[in-house]
Amino acid sequence: MTPTAQPQPPRPVQAAPGALTRLTSLARKPPKIIKQTGVTAHAQIEDWLADAIAAGQLRAGDRLPTEHDLSAWLGVSRMTLRHALGELAQRGLVTKTVGRNGGTFVAEAKLEQDLTTLAGFSEQLRRHGKVAGAKVLAAAQIPASPAAAAALGLAEGDPVHEVRRIRLADGRPMVIEHSLFPAALFPDLLDCRLDGSLYELLEDRYRQRPHRARELLEPVVAGVREAEALEIDEGAPLMLVERTAYSKAGQPLEFARDLFRGDRTRVVVWTSELAGEL
Repeated sequence: MTPTAQPQPPRPVQAAPGALTRLTSLARKPPKIIKQTGVTAHAQIEDWLADAIAAGQLRAGDRLPTEHDLSAWLGVSRMTLRHALGELAQRGLVTKTVGRNGGTFVAEAKLEQDLTTLAGFSEQLRRHGKVAGAKVLAAAQIPASPAAAAALGLAEGDPVHEVRRIRLADGRPMVIEHSLFPAALFPDLLDCRLDGSLYELLEDRYRQRPHRARELLEPVVAGVREAEALEIDEGAPLMLVERTAYSKAGQPLEFARDLFRGDRTRVVVWTSELAGEL
C-alpha cells in the first residue's frame, strides 16, 4: 500500500530569516480545526494566529506564508483564511500590502493606554520607550458649550481655552485631542507652547495638575476628517475617551474628548473589589 502523503508546513520563502525560523516552528503545531455548529473555522484560525502574536512566536514585521500555502496546510479554503486575516487586520494585529514585496505582515504591538492611573499621553509614551509629539490644529478662546460648562462647573458661555491637537508616537499619528480649559483658571495659556505635555505645562506654569479624572469610553468609527488626520481609512475603528479631570481639591481643570486609533491602541484598566487596593 502506498503510504499517505503527510501535509507539509507552509513555505514562507519571502520571510526574513528570523521570521522563517519562528514560522516553521509555529507550523509544526497547527491548530485542530473543529467542525461543528456554532464554531467557525475562520474564528479558530484567527485565535490561533492572535495567540502566536501575543506569545511572541510571531513578531512585528514578520511576513506570514502565502495565502495559498497557509490555507492548503490548514486544510481550509482561501476564502476562510482571508476572513481570518481580515479580522486580524481589523484588530490591528496584521497589515496587508500589495506589490512585488507585498504580503501579510505582523503589525507593531499596540500602545497600551492605562486608565487605572491618571497620566498624560506623553508620560504614557515614555513608559513604552516611545517619543511623544504633537501637531497643534487649533488654539483659541471660545464660549463654553452646555456640555463643557456642566463638566467644568462654569456658566454656559463662560470663556474656555480650546486646544485641538494630533498626538504622535515616534512621528506617527495616534490620537486626536480636543481639550477645553477654564480661561479664568489658566490665563495666557494660549500664549504658551502647546506642542508638549499640557499636563506638565499646567503644573509648571500654574501649579495645577490633574489628580483624578472621570473617563467615559465609547467605540466609534472614523469620519472623513478623522481618517485624514490619523492617516487611516474612513470607517476605521476609533475609541472615544471623554474625560473630565480634577485637581486634588476637586476643582475641574479640563474637559476633553480624545479619539484613539483602534488599530494602534488598547485600553488597560485594573479593577479591585476595593478601590484602595489598586
